[in-house]
Amino acid sequence: MDNKRELFQILTRRFGILNKNCCAGGNIDITTVHSHILYEIDKQHSPSMQQIADILAIDVTTFSRQIQTLIKMQLVAKSPSSDDKRFYILSLTDEGHKIALSVESSMNAYLDEIFSHMNEFEQETVLRSIKLLNNAMSKSSVCCTPLI
Repeated sequence: MDNKRELFQILTRRFGILNKNCCAGGNIDITTVHSHILYEIDKQHSPSMQQIADILAIDVTTFSRQIQTLIKMQLVAKSPSSDDKRFYILSLTDEGHKIALSVESSMNAYLDEIFSHMNEFEQETVLRSIKLLNNAMSKSSVCCTPLI
């Protein structure tokens, strides 16, 4: 069997996950982490900072710094929750929506191009395999925390 770690190392590099700046929208370059944050804020309905930090498995202190950067870039707005003033609700600004759409479009085009090199059966097999892997990872007690 192939070396599993090597397969994931290559996949990570080819997908650009290690690139400092993954995406550009208009004249703004954003990091991979920022891209994930914008995606999740856009996907959720009035999410709290804690919700998005939990979804992305980022500790709140680190996440708070990332949010501050996105606020300075005028891509994200943060406001106190009307239910509980201790919590902050995140939303995308108009510019944040534009960037999120631009990144989404770029990623979809990239994935479409990659999948164009496969027939329909291969595409379905890859997507089914990724779903299986995601499901198995969600059940793992050590997911996102390497065993050392």
